[in-house]
Amino acid sequence: MTVQGGESDFDLIIVGGGLVGMSLAHALAGSRLRMALVEAVAPSIATDPDYDERSTALSPSTRRIFQALGCWEAVEGASAAIREIHVSDQGGFGMTRMKAADEGLEALGYVVPNRVLGRVLGERIADQSNLTIYRPAEVERLEDHGDHVSLRVRADGEGMTLRARLAAAADGSRSALRAQLGVAARETDYGQTGITATVTTSLPSDGRAFERFTRTGPLAMLPLPGGHCSLVWTVRSDTAEHLLALPDDAFLAELQQAFGFRLGRLLRVGRRAAWPLSLVRSRQRRQGRTVMVGNAANTLHPVAGQGFNLALRDVAELAEQVHDATATGGDPGADQVLKRYLAARAPDDRRVVTFTDSLVRLFSNRLPGVRLGRNLGLVAMELFPASRRWLMRQAMGRGVRPSRLARGLPLQSIPEQRAADNRSAANG
Repeated sequence: MTVQGGESDFDLIIVGGGLVGMSLAHALAGSRLRMALVEAVAPSIATDPDYDERSTALSPSTRRIFQALGCWEAVEGASAAIREIHVSDQGGFGMTRMKAADEGLEALGYVVPNRVLGRVLGERIADQSNLTIYRPAEVERLEDHGDHVSLRVRADGEGMTLRARLAAAADGSRSALRAQLGVAARETDYGQTGITATVTTSLPSDGRAFERFTRTGPLAMLPLPGGHCSLVWTVRSDTAEHLLALPDDAFLAELQQAFGFRLGRLLRVGRRAAWPLSLVRSRQRRQGRTVMVGNAANTLHPVAGQGFNLALRDVAELAEQVHDATATGGDPGADQVLKRYLAARAPDDRRVVTFTDSLVRLFSNRLPGVRLGRNLGLVAMELFPASRRWLMRQAMGRGVRPSRLARGLPLQSIPEQRAADNRSAANG
């Protein structure tokens, strides 16, 4: 609902109602926190499948988070499982295949339409008793008062002041909240543009995803429900406009030349979208009682599909830390709480940023010596399972201490559940 006028006090205010912001709000549905979510854009009414819709690849840990939140069953029917990833270098001899069975997994990931994720999360938070939603609404000013933050918010032409002990900036890579706090961001322009579209192929993908490193950058083809594929094609920025302006048949011919025929002939392409690719990192993950999450903290290159999955692991850890603090009567925005959160997430954050940035630089370099080295590396991965397994673990976010949600466990501890049950029994 949208609340107009007046002043309100909360434990947590989430600014940004996209997939990351909604996930954080829903992760804390069973907690004692009183929360507000502020989102500038009115909710979408799109519910029916669309050939041109965007999709996101979810890692196994993200699946476990959604399972712990009770969302996965509503999402699973619209997902396509990735059971094998085929990695190759255009014009080179190197290739390797990563298979879920080698890791003892059902799938290496799941491709889900954003529409479905948004609908499921939106339905969950709409009825959440400890959450007030201000949408559409904009934050005009944020002030940190030491023991709380205050946000001046405008909704439906009316101004109001919201106060909280903690604020989470989940408002994207160009975060207005981050800018208001005076926190700078480091940006590395890759000189590349990402082109996305839905593509129909003459051969089924059968659960296979393809990551092909072309002369202009990575090209990913991911399986979609319904037998189509989701394309993410990295091209040089100076050629992007030309490719976007081509008729469909000419675009498919260019794409076929870059991708090859592992999925047969490319038969149809949907509406194309494009965006410039860069690495954007907030110089600080926290300023006072405000933390940056999602793209407001890190905006990554789409290679290996790490961005949303990294953000969900941030969400899971932050939810655990503030839930535990509040469950014991503590302050969710206290210095020690936020320090524990940042310390827990730092290793994964550094690893994923370094991993994705290194992949972009390594596989965008066309120098003969570098090309030979990476092709030999791909051959080695195919021949030696240990090296391939290391790459899979990096791509799936394994090897770091998982939060309770990332292990598929609820935030509420067993003693806490028993106490809640005792209170319910005492109240009849």
